[in-house]
Amino acid sequence: MTESLLDALRAGLGPFAWRAVLAAAVLLAFWVGAQVAASLLRRLAARLEPGRDEVVRLLAATAHAGILAVGAVSALGTAGIEVGALVAGLGLTGFALGFALRDALSNLLAGVLILFYRPFRPGDHVQVGAAEGLVRSIDLRYTILETEGRRHLVPNSVLLTQVITVREPPPQGSGRDGW
Repeated sequence: MTESLLDALRAGLGPFAWRAVLAAAVLLAFWVGAQVAASLLRRLAARLEPGRDEVVRLLAATAHAGILAVGAVSALGTAGIEVGALVAGLGLTGFALGFALRDALSNLLAGVLILFYRPFRPGDHVQVGAAEGLVRSIDLRYTILETEGRRHLVPNSVLLTQVITVREPPPQGSGRDGW
């Protein structure tokens, strides 16, 4: 019965409209999949300690966008549109953007690794190159070090490629305030 209903629908719509309906169904399926994947990753992020949740939220947004992009290309292919040239063009565009944004992407990926592996935390006293101070915050692009009222915004790619010295806090009751 379901098969005869689909055949009747296909015959009534005509070939172009039928492909459009199928493409919409494919796009809807990918959209639902993207929503479910992002929701699961956001729930996982809510269970993680602060700092690591940001990495999982970034992963959720990336997964959502990636699944939707694959869904859009699949829907276009289902609709009967030749997508080979589109995929090649997207690949070249991705390569060009990656090359143009390599420093920003390097900082972003380094930030993800720093937030995930935690070689130091906010409140630690670190030295990297000429910059030294207390780690105030770590985000995806920069780590902010503060010393004597000055803030140093250190790109995360620098922190990933240079030697970092994490100093131990002074002993309790040593009479030393700060560093």
